[in-house]
Amino acid sequence: MRKPKGKYAWTATVGEKGQIVIPKQARDLFDIHPGDQLVILGDEKRGMAIPPKESLEMFANAIFETDRADQQEEH
Repeated sequence: MRKPKGKYAWTATVGEKGQIVIPKQARDLFDIHPGDQLVILGDEKRGMAIPPKESLEMFANAIFETDRADQQEEH
C-alpha cells in the first residue's frame, strides 16, 4: 500500500507523567525544537491533533465551524 504524497503517520508512547516524544522525523519536518509550545486540539468524536504552528488558525477555524454545524443539527 502506497501512502499519499505529503501524508505521514508516526507512533508515540505516553510516559507515566503524560509526556510524549515526538518522533525526530516529525520534529524535523515541522520545524519543532526544544522549548517550542504546541497546541493540542481535541474533539471527542474525531480525536486529537497537534497542528504545525503555521496552520493553527486553519485547524482552529475548521474545528469551531464543525462545532457550530453540530450545534445547528441538534436544534
